Amino acid sequence: MKDSTLLVIVDAANVVGSVPDGWWRDRRGAAERLRDRLAAQGVPGREGRPVEIVLVVEGAARGVGSVPGVRVESAPGSGDDHMVGLVAGAAGDRPVLVVTADRELRRRVTELGAEVAGPRTVRPV
Repeated sequence: MKDSTLLVIVDAANVVGSVPDGWWRDRRGAAERLRDRLAAQGVPGREGRPVEIVLVVEGAARGVGSVPGVRVESAPGSGDDHMVGLVAGAAGDRPVLVVTADRELRRRVTELGAEVAGPRTVRPV
């Protein structure tokens, strides 16, 4: 049976890096603020639809904890490879949306059937 819950995979490094607000001074704190915004606001335009949000962190942001409404996964290596693995694991079983501006990642996940959206989807400028 197919799951209709939308899996939203957010590329934390790419979304955080899309706005030059000093995030580079505290990468972990920036990822936590993004996580908290996602937990409070969800994914705009997807209200009323079951959504599972996964925030993928890497590098200095590894170790950010999950909160109700947002599961945080620390990529053991490349964040992009981890996100592709998540998409591959869900492919065909449920709809997937990947939030990133990274062109190569967008190409890789769309080949697996995911939709893609830019950082402004979850982080308006």
